[in-house]
Amino acid sequence: MAIGILNDVEIKGIACAVPENARNNEEYCELFGAENVHKFMNMTGIKTRHIALNEQCASDLCYVAAKRLLEKLNWEPASVDALIMITQTPDYAVPATACVLQHRLGLGEDCIAFDVNLGCSAYAYGLWLAGTMLSTQNLNRVLLLLGDTSNYGINPNDSATAMIFGDGGTATALEKSAGKSMKYFLKTKGSGFKTIIVPAGHARSRGKTDIKVSEYELFMNGSEVFSFTITDVPRAIKSFMSHFNIDKNDIDLYVFHQANLFILKHLAKKLNIPMEKLALSIDRYGNTSGESIPLTLVDAFGTEESNGTVKLLLCGFGVGLSWGGVYLEMDKSVCLPMIYTNEYFDGG
Repeated sequence: MAIGILNDVEIKGIACAVPENARNNEEYCELFGAENVHKFMNMTGIKTRHIALNEQCASDLCYVAAKRLLEKLNWEPASVDALIMITQTPDYAVPATACVLQHRLGLGEDCIAFDVNLGCSAYAYGLWLAGTMLSTQNLNRVLLLLGDTSNYGINPNDSATAMIFGDGGTATALEKSAGKSMKYFLKTKGSGFKTIIVPAGHARSRGKTDIKVSEYELFMNGSEVFSFTITDVPRAIKSFMSHFNIDKNDIDLYVFHQANLFILKHLAKKLNIPMEKLALSIDRYGNTSGESIPLTLVDAFGTEESNGTVKLLLCGFGVGLSWGGVYLEMDKSVCLPMIYTNEYFDGG
């Protein structure tokens, strides 16, 4: 297990934007049957999700979040040393979406900008990557953007996936800060790469003539995802906490990837976590892929009344298979209120 400490790194702000377009899963009763829909809602906890307009990309949601965050922090665009965009729904196959956002945000030409293709574990990996850049390089400020419009590529008639995913974009501002640190662990189990996959549409399917339409859509093996999550993930968290002598009393709030309520309850049971210490946003936003952790933080603390520090254990897990966690102390006030937007880039 990759495990360590990122020194002299601090989260200075988190902003999140979701589409104004909200859809209640009750709307699927006619298509899938009321009994099936209600059973699904009770098990997953997903009642409402925010769905991007056809014109909206993940980058549009990240742009709105990043623009608001830069304004709130009073960061000059030229002061941002790096922009990392983590998404599985990029604007284009080429170029990197980070380059588009560097331009739209007016960041300087000296700004490092690149994409990373990761899903549910993206926030843990992203914090590690941004933190490593700050703690080991001559950089002072990094913008970490996570966004997905996961409903693009979902079959609306597939009851297994149609009611799960929400769309969103987030921006996290990290800065070099003496004396601040965060602990992390990261893991990968690539043997499970077929567990959550879109089989067709890229180079691996090139030249094949027998591709089915369904192979361009997301496939998820629910039983394998569940088995992985309740076995490998809690084992890694326990090992991580033991390595750094982190006591349960040292954690004020657990913020996990919002896969579904059924999985989150099982994780809480495996780790002996009281449900009141487990942050939940799944009921109102659905499974928002890699951005579900910062979105849940904004949902929990993005109010005018939030103040004081909180000790957090963050953990993302899923597609890859890939998982990781971060333990840190954060000021609640860094979380901005949730943004609802229909804005999109008409110059793309």
